[in-house]
Amino acid sequence: MSPLRTSRLLSEQEVARHCTRDSCWVLRGTRVYDVTGFLRLHPGGDALILRMSGRDIDQQMEGPPHRHSDNARRWMEQYYIGELDRNSCTHKAQTLRERRTTQGTTDGHTQKEERGEEEDSEEEREEEEEESPFSRCSTVDLDKDLVDWAQPLAFQVGHLGEHYDAWVHQPVDRPIRLFGNAFLEANTKTSWYWVPVFWLPIIFYFSWHCFVTLAQDSPQVSLTSDFSIPVHKYMFPLLFALGWFLWSFLEYSIHRFIFHMRPPGHNYYLITIHFLLHGQHHKSPYDGSRLVFPPGLAAVVTGVLYLALHRVLPGVLGDCVFVGGLCGYVVYDMIHYYLHYGSPQRGSYLYSMKAWHVKHHFEHQRAGFGISTTFWDHPFNTVIPKERF
Repeated sequence: MSPLRTSRLLSEQEVARHCTRDSCWVLRGTRVYDVTGFLRLHPGGDALILRMSGRDIDQQMEGPPHRHSDNARRWMEQYYIGELDRNSCTHKAQTLRERRTTQGTTDGHTQKEERGEEEDSEEEREEEEEESPFSRCSTVDLDKDLVDWAQPLAFQVGHLGEHYDAWVHQPVDRPIRLFGNAFLEANTKTSWYWVPVFWLPIIFYFSWHCFVTLAQDSPQVSLTSDFSIPVHKYMFPLLFALGWFLWSFLEYSIHRFIFHMRPPGHNYYLITIHFLLHGQHHKSPYDGSRLVFPPGLAAVVTGVLYLALHRVLPGVLGDCVFVGGLCGYVVYDMIHYYLHYGSPQRGSYLYSMKAWHVKHHFEHQRAGFGISTTFWDHPFNTVIPKERF
């Protein structure tokens, strides 16, 4: 739930009181933001924001270690709740006190600087307000957009035409309703746990079937008309790993070439299809009900891939590779959900992947297509560039 977007004046004492997970406010210049609802979603973890609660985070927004994107700054405007009342305190002097304390200067010197700052503060504040980029920011009014958020979006987005690509890559923190029909709408939403509940029994069955069949029959793989080699049961892990590896390539390819196709602005139907497949996820990246693929629809796609694989590798060999790929898909879906809603430990593999994926959503939509691994981004030159300061 997004905070109320008002323009009331807030004292520094009031802002400072909101410094817990239950209520956390921060500043950018004189603008006050209630980021309570974003704490658990923050890629760097909630501790980073809580440490800056009640204080100006402009330096942290600029980096290092990370310079926040324009989309991240636009996203933050959704949490704007008011302005800091300059008459309630000497905000600039307080900032100076914190800086001087950190640098270890003497109290007497600090007080002298404070008095000097306070005497000419009024004139400087007026100049700052004219020059500061914050004064030119306006609150985000999501009710005034290219679409009518009070109505289902599925059949609206196609009319955006050439504006669609820019619109869909400006994320918002609000749920999306795709269809007016309750049954259709319900079938576009999937809780994360249905993915393992649906697929893990199938994976266990196929794994058991493949291992037992290899142990009993030891099928032959014909390399030529006169030469063939037996496939032992201990080859199952290698075939399983091959399937998982092939899935990682398929994951990258689907994400890059299908989910991130650029539908022509004049094609209403391709825009609508793209939005239903993936665009809605980029528009509302923290909609928890649409972070995993619905098992029913996934089963249809999986069935087609199963039949195609058996055209190349018939029999139990195809099953061994298939179940490895299916396991890779389930892990991918779970990782994708966790990258959006989890809080991985700093320095861990998933922590780096979460930062990678957030950059893909907010800044580099034409790069960083790997979800469970960045392996394929390297040979295809879609690696997200490192930031330089």
